Amino acid sequence: MYLDDIADEDECNHVDSGQRWTDPAPRTGLMGRVWRLFGRLIGLLCLIVIVVQAYFLVQIGMFRWFDPPSSAFMRSEAVRLAQLSKGVEFRHQWVGYDNISRHAGLAVIAAEDTGFMSHPGIEWQAIERALKVNRESGEIAQGGSTITMQLAKNLFLSSDRSYVRKGQEVLLAVVMELLLDKRRILELYLNLVEFGEGVFGIEAAAEHYFKTSAEKLTARQAAWLASILPAPKRYDKNRNSNWIQRKTGIVMRRMPQVQAP
Repeated sequence: MYLDDIADEDECNHVDSGQRWTDPAPRTGLMGRVWRLFGRLIGLLCLIVIVVQAYFLVQIGMFRWFDPPSSAFMRSEAVRLAQLSKGVEFRHQWVGYDNISRHAGLAVIAAEDTGFMSHPGIEWQAIERALKVNRESGEIAQGGSTITMQLAKNLFLSSDRSYVRKGQEVLLAVVMELLLDKRRILELYLNLVEFGEGVFGIEAAAEHYFKTSAEKLTARQAAWLASILPAPKRYDKNRNSNWIQRKTGIVMRRMPQVQAP
């Protein structure tokens, strides 16, 4: 009995050992590997988005105390102008809010964003109107941007028109309104907005068009500058346009009706 028991035990061990040796290892199918790869790509994309948003957040926070030397749009234009054979001069000079004519702030608000002092960075009704126009025209013709949204675009984004960029613009505008006051937002906007071919900021614009400083701009001069903002390059070359003259008059009539910080 003892020897038989040993034999039986050896046989069981042999069978168990064989089973352990010959059992196939679990295999993952092709779809499983695809889904794992897809999950990693989504995770990487989310990480990139978080890092980019964190960068924007830090930058906006710093702008509470530090003046940005340039914007993304300015840098893009500087590269473009450098490649032109005619050699256009790039002009920009920062000037503090207290050294800007109050007419300038009133004029851009009257021309670009009459609800600037009351909205939280976004005018949803304007965006809805723009979406309706875009659907009817079959292209992105309007954006419904506030001054804060335009500043966000100029500082960080490209000038390409897409709904993805518009979504990022809205998000940045909300953050700006949370971290910066209206006075600082308007100061940044006036110093970074494009006023002509290679002309950026209210100080350079005052010198370029009127041979004066931002501090000495009259109401009509400020209204004229605000009127060319939708297409500054075009009206830099066509300064006596009847349309601009009419719009200047409209802006001047609106200026007493708006507020500036």
